[in-house]
Amino acid sequence: MRPLEDVRIISLEQYGAGPFGSMHLAELGAQIIKVEDPSVDGDVGRTVPPYAVEGDSLFFQSFNRDKSSITLDIRSEEGREVFEDLVRDADAVYSNLRGDVPEKLRIRYDDLKDINPRIVCCSLTGFGMTGPRSGEPGYDYVLQALGGWMSLTGEPGGAPQKTGLSLVDYCGGYVAAISLLSGIHAARRDGVGTDCDLSLYDTAISLLTYPGTWHLTAGYEPARTRQSAHPSLVPFQAFEASDGWLVVGCAKEKFWQRLTEVVGRPELAEDPRFLTFADRDRNREELLPVLEGILRTRTVDEWLEPLYAASIPCAPINDVAAAMTDPHTLQRDLVASTEHPDLGTVRTLRSAVRVGPPGADRVPTRGAPPMGADTGRVLRELGYDDDKIASLRRAGVLGKG
Repeated sequence: MRPLEDVRIISLEQYGAGPFGSMHLAELGAQIIKVEDPSVDGDVGRTVPPYAVEGDSLFFQSFNRDKSSITLDIRSEEGREVFEDLVRDADAVYSNLRGDVPEKLRIRYDDLKDINPRIVCCSLTGFGMTGPRSGEPGYDYVLQALGGWMSLTGEPGGAPQKTGLSLVDYCGGYVAAISLLSGIHAARRDGVGTDCDLSLYDTAISLLTYPGTWHLTAGYEPARTRQSAHPSLVPFQAFEASDGWLVVGCAKEKFWQRLTEVVGRPELAEDPRFLTFADRDRNREELLPVLEGILRTRTVDEWLEPLYAASIPCAPINDVAAAMTDPHTLQRDLVASTEHPDLGTVRTLRSAVRVGPPGADRVPTRGAPPMGADTGRVLRELGYDDDKIASLRRAGVLGKG
C-alpha cells in the first residue's frame, strides 16, 4: 500500500496552486475527488494554451495526474445534498478559491462539522480569509509583486522581474499539502476536525526568509545583484565562460580556497581583502572582475571538470531541454509517460515527494482525468442507483451528458 491510500479528499480546486498541492498527495495514494463545476466547464486549467484540445490541455495534465473527476454544481440544492454525502466519508475538503468564497459556498468547518465532525476544511486562497485583502483574487504574478520578490529579481537597474516559474503557486501548494495532512492527523487523533486558512500571500511573505529577518532586525535593504549573485556569499553567482554560463558557489571557506587553486590564483586565498566571507563581501567589486576575467578564458566543460574534481559547488546553466535529459533526471525517474486519446503520449514530471527506500520503483501513474469521468462511479460508491443519478442529470446538477 502507498502511505496515503486511506485518505479521501474532496477537492474544489482549479488552475495551478491547488491542483499542484493535491497531486503530490494523489501520487502517494490519496483519493482526490476533484469536483468540477459544469456551469463553467470545470477547471479553467483545461483551457490554458498553447497545447489544448477540447476539454483538456497539457497544462491541466501537468497538475492533475492520479485524480478522479466528478461534475457537480454544489450551489444547487440537489448538488449540495450530493456534496454533503461526499463529505460524510471524507477526511478533508480542499479548495483554492478567493478568500470570501469558502463562506459563500459553505465549505468551512462550521458549515460541515454537523455532517462530519472530523472533517478538515483546507482553504488555500490568494490572501486568506481574514485581513483587508481577503476578498481580492490572488495570482502568482500579483503575489510576487506584493511580496517583494520582483524587487529582488533581475539585474540592477533593470525592470523588476518575476521568477521564471510560478513559485508562489507551487510553494503554496506544498504549504497546503503539509497543513492538510497535519489537520487529518490531528482529527484522527482527537476526533475533531478544523479549518486550515492558508494563503499565497502568507506563502510569499514567509519565503522572504533571511532577507526579511535581516531587514526587520538590522535594517538591511535588499537589492538586486549582478548575475544572480548571492547577497552576502562571494563568490556565489553565474559566471560567463567562453561558450556559455555556469554557476560557481563558495558556500564554505574551504570552497573558496579550492577555487583559487582551480583558477590558478592561489595567492587570492591569502589576500587580506578576500580572507573571509565578510572580507570578500566588502570587497566584491575588486574580486569579482578578476574571477569573471579568468572564467571567460575557457569553456563551460573545461571549467566543470576541475571544479567537480575539487568538489566545489557548480553547474552548467541548463536550458529546459538539457534539464529534462540530464542523466540524473532520468536516473531519479522524474519523468512520467501516460497516453491521451487526443494529446498522444503525454510526458509530465513526477512529484519530488517520495516515501520508500532509495531506488525503490515508483507506483505507475495515471493521466489527468477527463472532466466528470468518475461521476457515475463515485456516486454509485455513495449508494446512488441509476435512477437517482439520471434524476440528478436531468436537473442539471451533473452538467451535460
